[in-house]
Amino acid sequence: MATILTVDDTASMRQMISFTLNSVGHEVIQASDGKEALKMLEGKKVDLVIADINMPNMDGITLLKSLRALADYKFTPILMLTTESQESIRQQGKVAGATGWIVKPFNPEQLLTVVKKVLG
Repeated sequence: MATILTVDDTASMRQMISFTLNSVGHEVIQASDGKEALKMLEGKKVDLVIADINMPNMDGITLLKSLRALADYKFTPILMLTTESQESIRQQGKVAGATGWIVKPFNPEQLLTVVKKVLG
């Protein structure tokens, strides 16, 4: 099973994602914003990152760009989690290297389907 980092400033959202992913055997690491996520990943490799876009300290797009700049995370799947349906935000994410999108609110089956797809 995979090690997955979930980054969201809402504790209940992190818990729901973790619970869903843990239920099928994935190991989940949680961070509350982009800065914390980068710190947690120092010297560590995860199989997938699921990050919210709108967060304090460091937003999801900035985190995405920062991760893509690291050799270890050039090709790691990164899913953006968002309530944003604006095409301009999606375009920014695509340009920065997002693997895909999960629009909030989502159901657990939807999350598991997308995760399974990107992990192969």
